[in-house]
Amino acid sequence: MPKSTVTFAPSRPDTAASARGAALLGPALVAGVAYVDPGNVASNMTAGAGYGYLLVWVVIVANVIAWLVQYLSAKLGVVTGRSLPELIGDRLQHRFARRAYWVQAELVAMATDIAEVIGGAVALQLLFGIPLLLGGLITGAVSMALLAVQGRRGARPFEFVVIGLLAVVTVGFLAGLLVAPPDPSAALGGLMPRFTDSGSVLLAASILGATIMPHAIYAHSALARDRFGSAPVHPGGDPESPSRTPIARLLRATRWDVTLAMVVAGAVNLGMLLLAATTLPGVDGTDSLEGAHAAISAQLGPLIGTLFAVGLLASGLASTAVGAYAGAEIMHGLLRVRIAMPVRRLITLIPALLILGLGVDPTFALVLSQVALSFGIPFALIPLVALTARQRTLGRYANRPWTTIAGIIAAALLIALNAVLLWLLLSGS
Repeated sequence: MPKSTVTFAPSRPDTAASARGAALLGPALVAGVAYVDPGNVASNMTAGAGYGYLLVWVVIVANVIAWLVQYLSAKLGVVTGRSLPELIGDRLQHRFARRAYWVQAELVAMATDIAEVIGGAVALQLLFGIPLLLGGLITGAVSMALLAVQGRRGARPFEFVVIGLLAVVTVGFLAGLLVAPPDPSAALGGLMPRFTDSGSVLLAASILGATIMPHAIYAHSALARDRFGSAPVHPGGDPESPSRTPIARLLRATRWDVTLAMVVAGAVNLGMLLLAATTLPGVDGTDSLEGAHAAISAQLGPLIGTLFAVGLLASGLASTAVGAYAGAEIMHGLLRVRIAMPVRRLITLIPALLILGLGVDPTFALVLSQVALSFGIPFALIPLVALTARQRTLGRYANRPWTTIAGIIAAALLIALNAVLLWLLLSGS
């Protein structure tokens, strides 16, 4: 794609500069779709229905951490012109180590696919009565079409399509709050960090896995690379070529892009939990997406129920395309192998279709897939923090000390939560 030659006038911004600056936005919003996928819906709705406002603080903390993580990922792609999987692949010299790392990353991508395809299938069943297995196939086919847009038309049209679906998701999941607003004092009480039992810890890990998704960390660096150019740029200073927007200005736009994406994703995630906490506690059957949809339709009206299902469908269609994009980048970066996207899409559909065909409870599969994602976070987050802290990698754009410290604290907290979760699961608490 042609690169923007925009230069900003920071002391006196005008309409043209603002419009051109807005043209640099987009990659974070595409990556942000990962934060409102069907796994988020299952985790947040289950948490709100089962524990009320208890885990509001988890959604807020997860979103704050996600802002830092996604900005670091985008910065890596902008400055180096390479993706996180590519840079990790370069540093893992031993073939066994590189393949082992790829296996865990690929399993994370498959867990993502499971959530997204199942969510799309459930939405199609709710809206049109389509059997789950057929709905999974349709969701996979639509994701192939979206990926074809990216492959043939480039990054920008793909962004427009995915951002349009994100807008549908936002309306679909927040409409119910207009009819049933939450109790402000109870919602504020949910900001106090605490757990009540092992089930609340499990759901907290699920929310974290659904919000700080490993595949989004891998994908965002690649999205930034694809949008702003893949030719490596010396990180010690801005490029001299007028064909590329200076790095400092790209990073400034990236911060706005990530902020906008996280505000939207955070509002949707918090809105889902608040909606469930307000309308679903004590209602039978709300431990499933189908039951939550039925309860919302019964209490708030069929229109809100339909909007909820439409939001779920848009979330599954958009996020499955982004997940497949991330999986392809993981394979290319770590193994230096590219498989035709339709072939890869068909292969990664198999686990989700098996789950649908075997009759496994979709909501339970969704929640567990998000827990699996939570365990994959450190493998993406620790290398990201380490690479962005290195001046050898990013030059003068390397992290400031406080940024690196914040990244280390975030990684430590996530690893600690995973350790507690694993202990609870093994002990049967």
